[in-house]
Amino acid sequence: GYRLWSLCGCLASQAMSKLEMIVKQRRLDVAEAKTRVAAEALRARVAAAAPANDFAAVLSKSGPMALLAEMKRASPSKGDIAPHTDAAQQGLTYALAGACTISVLTEPSWFKGSLDDLARVRAALVAGGLGEEVCVLRKDFIVDEYQLLEARAHGADTALLIVAALSAAELSSLMAFSRSLGMEPLVEAANEGEMRVALDAGARVIGVNNRNLHTFEVDMTTTSRCAALVPSGSSVRLLALSGVATRSDVTALADVGACGVLVGESL
Repeated sequence: GYRLWSLCGCLASQAMSKLEMIVKQRRLDVAEAKTRVAAEALRARVAAAAPANDFAAVLSKSGPMALLAEMKRASPSKGDIAPHTDAAQQGLTYALAGACTISVLTEPSWFKGSLDDLARVRAALVAGGLGEEVCVLRKDFIVDEYQLLEARAHGADTALLIVAALSAAELSSLMAFSRSLGMEPLVEAANEGEMRVALDAGARVIGVNNRNLHTFEVDMTTTSRCAALVPSGSSVRLLALSGVATRSDVTALADVGACGVLVGESL
């Protein structure tokens, strides 16, 4: 009986995509975090903090092609990338080299990130005199308002909301809550259907992930297909996420309407 149960569990986990596995774990992580730090305590930290930088405005000032540079210790597709990176030093180095936003992965199980990394990047930018010029993005699998409170309390100016991980109602609710904290969210879409959801929800900054989060395969044509759905004259800012490695990649993405790229492993 136990062997059959284990086999069923194994088959079920194989059928579950990487995204679904990570989101399921993050829901458990959030429930545990709430027992350690009350939401009220986070709200108090947010109230005492300097206001968030205007993410959309920072992107606009960084044209014609904004660079978002990522702090990533590991990933499900590559395993360990830079597990012993000093987050503060790395973030400041990226900012001094011209990145307008530092993306900090805070997911602990697969990406080996933490909220401490986020706070240390923010502190390093402030100490380096770049606190008001460079944004910090909390890159995680956000499914709860509590995670947005954590983000702002630890110095984030924006946070990632993944269309594939949320219902349309959850996306709209989390976008509104993020904005109430002064953070314009980065809404991620990975195909045309998700792009329509992001546009319908009123997203102002949309990141097109060229990596399929269910299979983790990369298709660089995703950005151009999604960009075609943005109405002409729209003020939506379009970013390309994942798989950006060369100058020619960036040029090609600019040609289809991207105003910024997020680069991680190539840096």
